[in-house]
Amino acid sequence: MQATPTISMIGPGVMAEAFIAGFLRQKVTPAERIRVSGPNAARLQELQEKYSIVPYTDNRTSVQDADIVVLAVKPQRLEKVLEGLNGGIPREALVLSIVAGATIQQISSGLDHPCVVRSMPNTPAQIGEGITVWTGSPDVSTDQREQARRILTALGDEIYVEEEHYLDMATALSGTGPAYVFLFMEAMIDAGVHLGFPRRIAEQLVTETLRGSVDYYDEKKSHIARLRNEVTSPGGTSAAALYYLEKAGFRTAISRAIWAAYERSQELGRGKSSQSPEGTS
Repeated sequence: MQATPTISMIGPGVMAEAFIAGFLRQKVTPAERIRVSGPNAARLQELQEKYSIVPYTDNRTSVQDADIVVLAVKPQRLEKVLEGLNGGIPREALVLSIVAGATIQQISSGLDHPCVVRSMPNTPAQIGEGITVWTGSPDVSTDQREQARRILTALGDEIYVEEEHYLDMATALSGTGPAYVFLFMEAMIDAGVHLGFPRRIAEQLVTETLRGSVDYYDEKKSHIARLRNEVTSPGGTSAAALYYLEKAGFRTAISRAIWAAYERSQELGRGKSSQSPEGTS
């Protein structure tokens, strides 16, 4: 495995920046070996000034002699990006994709390149606290797999899976998961304000409650339902609140939301760029 690989990032967005920061924090490779390509010159200049990376406005040029190519573009732009890179990636290079819904077959065929790792990180990767689910094509060697693992640990924890269909599930559960958490937090904070708390106090109460609850779970390692029962006294306030949540279909709403995200991930993999509103054809 190359000690200081040349890494080409295709796409200069938020997750690309998370990778760059992680690479430098974990000493995966020095800044002068990190290339970032995209059409937005101002954004590239911003990343160059912040991290001393090497900017490119032409994707094909940026991947010349690269050891690793990271695809970090929006799903809607992927087809055009693959077309521009087709046949231009060094045969021994590893391609690592974080594009939601894009299959290994789709990426490999579009690039005419066999060694592809598909992964799904999530937003906390931006601070090195993410979780990434990933898998690779049969052509990915043992050394390349370890290289991919090292890259992904720069974002936080990682879970390797043998079967690719788990990636669409991970997209719906952990990839989209922070959005559910933030919406839940927002609803709790708004409820606190409605009760009469100043917003800053409601925000502190909610954020520390969520943080402490996760830390408590990590410490106790008990089943989630058992921990919930610990704070639910018969006839108490928690019992009243949970009864209302169950009556309102809270669990069902969460389950259906995650299933909708899973179906959307599959649609993106099939190249469907838009989604019909619910109840229409």
